[in-house]
Amino acid sequence: VTCSRGHVVMLRLKRPKMAPLSAVMLLPRLPGVAAAAFQRALASTASAAVAQSLPEQVKIVEVGPRDGLQNEKVIVPADVKIQLINLLSEAGLSVVEATSFVSPKWVPQMADQQQVMKGIRKYPNVSYPVLTPNLKGFESALKAGATEVAIFGAASEMFSKRNINCSIDESLQRFEEVMKAAKDARIPVRGYVSCVVGCPYEGNVSPTKVAEVAKKLYSMGCYEISLGDTIGVGTPGSMHKMLSAVIKEVPISALAVHCHDTYGQALVNIFTALQMGISTVDSSVAGLGGCPYASNASGNVATEDVVYMLNGLGIHTGVDLQKLMEAGAFICKALKRKTSSKVAQAFCKL
Repeated sequence: VTCSRGHVVMLRLKRPKMAPLSAVMLLPRLPGVAAAAFQRALASTASAAVAQSLPEQVKIVEVGPRDGLQNEKVIVPADVKIQLINLLSEAGLSVVEATSFVSPKWVPQMADQQQVMKGIRKYPNVSYPVLTPNLKGFESALKAGATEVAIFGAASEMFSKRNINCSIDESLQRFEEVMKAAKDARIPVRGYVSCVVGCPYEGNVSPTKVAEVAKKLYSMGCYEISLGDTIGVGTPGSMHKMLSAVIKEVPISALAVHCHDTYGQALVNIFTALQMGISTVDSSVAGLGGCPYASNASGNVATEDVVYMLNGLGIHTGVDLQKLMEAGAFICKALKRKTSSKVAQAFCKL
């Protein structure tokens, strides 16, 4: 290590693969100037290693208009949803989940699905996937002009029964109808897996079970599988264990993460996923969202916060942060609430 005065300090470590923590323990034994130089070199090496492990580009799947609004108790007018989707498209997001073709009886907020799909401005190079839990929903989505759909399952039996009123195996059987119809119509299908690290009814969820469900969805023909920490209990440790199991069964290029921020762990969990090779991240403008069947699940991670972090890491997203915050301000004003985005809150104080 060369210090600022030009002196060279030679360090011989008995273990060539010494962990950073062990190396740092040597600092008190070095002269002051040498210790400072060694610390800078160590930090530089660590930064370079992190940069090499991160993707150059990340696709952000904006789920605010659907997942973000579906749990709102007061019905949001269709024209507000349409304007929100248009603003998100203008911000440079390449994927904006528009609505859900579920029964209005179960999710009243999505009853205007046809009106929303026909009212939005379709931007070039922007996808507008919609959720379709069954064949009836898929057929309605096609009539409304949908060109991409999504199906959703769970890694928890109890959550599956509470959420879609059937077991995991039964849900996969239902999806086979949708997959066949989508294949015939040449419509790409995205798959969601809920409760990938924890369930509000069962507690911890086995990574092996998550991998099993993800593999089945991928084998059925889903081009991408989004792994959702529905109640936001995940940590970097549990996220790493879960992803380690799943990537043994599904190509990492076909995986995405969908993190809720209930315990303030969403960004660090996303960073963990990025380090493991994930390059697709779901998020919701202004941190909107929750889950109708998981009462303790707070909002999704805010898209503004994800973009800010990725910008700081030098990772390309194609998203204009200022325009994104304007979209967030628009929907928060319509909902008469403060944004949950820490970045948006900070910018408002500047």
